[in-house]
Amino acid sequence: MTKLSVNINKLATLRNARGGNNPDVQAWAVQLERFGAQGITVHPRPDERHIRYADVHALKPLLTTEFNIEGYPNESFIRLVLEAKPAQVTLVPDPPGVLTSNAGWDAKARKAELKAVVRRFKDAGIRTSIFMETDPDQIAHAAETGTDRIELYTGPYAEGYAGDRHAAVAPFARAADAAGKAGLGLNAGHDLDLRNLAWFRGHVPGLLEVSIGHALVCDALVYGMENTVQLYLRELR
Repeated sequence: MTKLSVNINKLATLRNARGGNNPDVQAWAVQLERFGAQGITVHPRPDERHIRYADVHALKPLLTTEFNIEGYPNESFIRLVLEAKPAQVTLVPDPPGVLTSNAGWDAKARKAELKAVVRRFKDAGIRTSIFMETDPDQIAHAAETGTDRIELYTGPYAEGYAGDRHAAVAPFARAADAAGKAGLGLNAGHDLDLRNLAWFRGHVPGLLEVSIGHALVCDALVYGMENTVQLYLRELR
């Protein structure tokens, strides 16, 4: 079964908008695990507009499922991850100030940089994943960095799903095949939701994990958080 990792950035955004500690992201992370989430994802950014570096340190001893930290590998991020020692780190090519992740790495052009960062994390016993698009050639270059997994950027799939779901998922199925041949584990994330998740899961072989935050939190406004987590798990089955 594909694991569901819940990205809690949106809960932190809501907290920060008002100040104080409501919602309490640490308490909610523990609740999400109790509701059935098989992982918790955070993506701290330099401006700390949602998840703060202090949140990462506070979350680590509380979690019993897989902790995944996403982010751009500058020195402060690398130091944070090495201190927290999560189960997985996902490297995302977000420059400072970007609103949300919207592209994968150019693993061919930045291979040396990625290889050096991956080695630092793997030496610390942390599983690595690199945020990628669907180009099989780029996936082959990603494998040469030494990473354990890639995470496919699924924004284009979500955009194309309503028009032609067969065409939308086809590049991701090919990417999954390329990842498998390269010996890479496969994750996915960005704009996956209750409408498009089951189709993606059913047509992308070898999918180990999806990271979902924005859509899941929005659905929780209608269905409640506990029920929403179960609805997403049902789609993954």
